[in-house]
This record gives sequence, structure tokens and C-alpha cells, in this order.
Amino acid sequence: MGLAKRIGKNEALRGLLCWLTAQYVRLVFLTSRWDVVGGDIPAAFWSGGRPFILAFWHGRILMMPKSWRGSVPIHMLISQHRDGQLIARTVGHLGIQTVAGSTTRGGAAALRAMFKVLKSGNCIGITPDGPRGPRMRASLGVISIARVSGCPIIPVALSASRGRFLSTWDRFLVPLPFSRGVFVWGSAIDVPADGSAETLENLRRTLETSLLAITVEADSRMGRTPVEPAPARGEGAA
Repeated sequence: MGLAKRIGKNEALRGLLCWLTAQYVRLVFLTSRWDVVGGDIPAAFWSGGRPFILAFWHGRILMMPKSWRGSVPIHMLISQHRDGQLIARTVGHLGIQTVAGSTTRGGAAALRAMFKVLKSGNCIGITPDGPRGPRMRASLGVISIARVSGCPIIPVALSASRGRFLSTWDRFLVPLPFSRGVFVWGSAIDVPADGSAETLENLRRTLETSLLAITVEADSRMGRTPVEPAPARGEGAA
């Protein structure tokens, strides 16, 4: 039996892997020099106690807990499949609470849970291209949550000068210790409760465009060739 299958079937090994990954995140963060661009945008919401929806690409999830102000509660939407549960346990070691589900696959329960979190005054985090892609293409799920909850979406991206992009669907970034790193925040996006289907689609594109732009900025600041998104819907296969 291969190592991946053994880990998947062994509860103790899964727990150890998640704990070790959390320690690795701490190591990378503590040994690297991090800059923040646009940090005043989330800071105004954190300081004012105003909830918002954090949006970031699935491939940049590893270091994302370190973008957050530790004193502010946040729940991240994590898929229910095995990889998602490993992520949930890992970020749990970093003080991040999670809600299991998806905004695109049987996501009614997840949408209700996210709405409840936001109405309680807490923030949520969502990967608009998760859990399975297409890479760096935003779904309408996050727009729907913003419309129903009345909470804005704030996009964020990160990159690091040293690290590896894995050969996964999302080009998952694993930064290395002793790097330079950057978090780049985008402007808040408000979604009207009475928005038409056309308006919601336009806002989805706005979110996608913003996330793509700040991801390019983050990679460029770190001297990296920006990751290309998957073809947009209707453009055909890569």
C-alpha cells in the first residue's frame, strides 16, 4: 500500500501530518520577512468589529491563516472530502475554525452555516475556486453569500520569494523557510441584496479580476512568474 493511502486510512498518521504541517506554517512565517500591501483595508473592518468575507485562491491556502489578525474570530469553508478535512485539522492547530461544505456542490447547508456565522458578527474565509477548480476562476457561491448576508467580500493574495508550486490542479504554493513574503489585499466588494442575475455575474467577474490582479502583484513583488489561471468557462480546455 502506498504512503498516501496508508496516511488516508490511519487516523494517528493523519493527525500527526496535520500537526506537522501547522508547525511548518509557523516555521515559515517566523523565519521569513513578510510585507503587507493594503493592510489598512481589513484593519478598518477588524477594528470596527464589522464582519466580512475573506476570499483567496485555493492554491495559496497554506500560509493564509497568517494573513489574519489573531484576536478576530474567523471560520473557513472547507470541503468535506479527505483533502479538505486534512486542511481543516491543520488550520485548527493555527486557531482557525472551520465549516464543512461547498458553495457549489450540495452547498445549501454550508450556505446556511456561513450566513449564521456572519450574522453573529464573525468573518468567514472562502476559496472561490475550491475545492476542485477550475484554478483561479471564481464561482458565484461567494457572491450569493455576500448578497444574502449583506457583508462585503475582501480579496487577498500571497506569495513568497522561495518555494515550490506543486503539480496540482490549483498549482499549490509551498513557501520555504527564510523567504521574503507578501500579503496583498484588494478593495472591498459590496453585493446588493436586490442585485439582478446580470449584476451578480458582473460582481463575480469583478472578484475574479481583483483576485487575479493582486495575485499577479504578489508574485511579481517576489520575483516569481505569475501562475496562469485555468481557461475561463466557455474558452475550452487548456
